[in-house]
Amino acid sequence: MPVRHFVKYTFLKVDPAWRRLDDERRAEDKREFMAACDDFADGHLLRAFSLVGTRGDADMMLLSQAQNLERIHEFHVVLTQSGLMKWCTVPYSFLAMTKPSEYSDESRLEVRPAHGKYLFVYPFVKTRAWYALPGDERWRIMQEHIKLGREYPSVDLNTSYSFGLDDQEFVVAFETDNPADFLDLVQRLRTTESSSYTLRDTPTFTCISCSVERALGALDGASLTIATT
Repeated sequence: MPVRHFVKYTFLKVDPAWRRLDDERRAEDKREFMAACDDFADGHLLRAFSLVGTRGDADMMLLSQAQNLERIHEFHVVLTQSGLMKWCTVPYSFLAMTKPSEYSDESRLEVRPAHGKYLFVYPFVKTRAWYALPGDERWRIMQEHIKLGREYPSVDLNTSYSFGLDDQEFVVAFETDNPADFLDLVQRLRTTESSSYTLRDTPTFTCISCSVERALGALDGASLTIATT
């Protein structure tokens, strides 16, 4: 039987004072951070993203995935021991799990480790009126939503579930090389019947895919090119 996974989206904001430390100190802080990431990535999904230039309240995001929550916990404990984390806050943090979808047979029990240039992430909450609808009515409404999404094959959706685990009900992550396609998709989704049952779908994060090394370099300008090639 396929095993479900825990998924963790961790957003970091670095204290500007860290950038004023000497080069050697900053380099050592980044090496410690990368060592923790390398250890977790041996056997688990770990992806890094830069938010420098796309958000004012977060600089970097780590997407981690594991079959048990203890491994996610251990990873973040080791991260905290790095010199860099002493200068960071976590302004946003989303915990979720994968599970089969009620409305589509295309759901995944893992967040697909694809390599799109951009990841658009946001927490999502539906109204209580949505859950009061009969199951077959919810299924009907979602078919329009799913059909519209298939009109944008360049945009790949990963949905994870947070009921009882975190403040949101879902975490959605859209991966694409074409931000304009995602923008057009979201605008069209606003017109669907299912949209009327949305209670909250913010904040929204535009994340640029890159290696952990390049995401760290973007924090202090050590790397001028952060997008994947």
